[in-house]
Amino acid sequence: MKEEIQALSLFADGYLCSQSVLKTFAPQFNLEPETAARLAAPFGAGIARRGETCGAVSGAFMVLGLRFGHTSGSDDVAKERTYGRVNDFISLFEERNGSIRCNQLLNCDISTPEGLQSAHDAQLFQTQCPKYVQDAVEIVKQLVETDEVIGNQENR
Repeated sequence: MKEEIQALSLFADGYLCSQSVLKTFAPQFNLEPETAARLAAPFGAGIARRGETCGAVSGAFMVLGLRFGHTSGSDDVAKERTYGRVNDFISLFEERNGSIRCNQLLNCDISTPEGLQSAHDAQLFQTQCPKYVQDAVEIVKQLVETDEVIGNQENR
């Protein structure tokens, strides 16, 4: 629960959804908080406010890449494992929220000036986005914990 609280606190402090998720997990990967914030900066509001993939989801993808990603072009096993975890994440997030697309989650096209203003007027970023940040962190934790349990069982 501490990661969820930390991510929500970062979000409340003005960090983007993507930054809040990645910064929360950054210490686990020896990633400097400033580097995490810069890396995740383009992904807020559905990638540069385009309403595409939710920033909290993109932040979670980066965390999953840090945890499971391959570092060699020939490591097909790690590549498939990463894709599997990302697809698991997508399924679980969609199960909770119906979509991973920002515009669909907010039911508002924030890629247009009118849609963005409407989202601000309705305070969607303050009322809806914290749930997506929290869900992203919870699901990442679940996937990592599940993977560790499976890994420990395989090593017996």
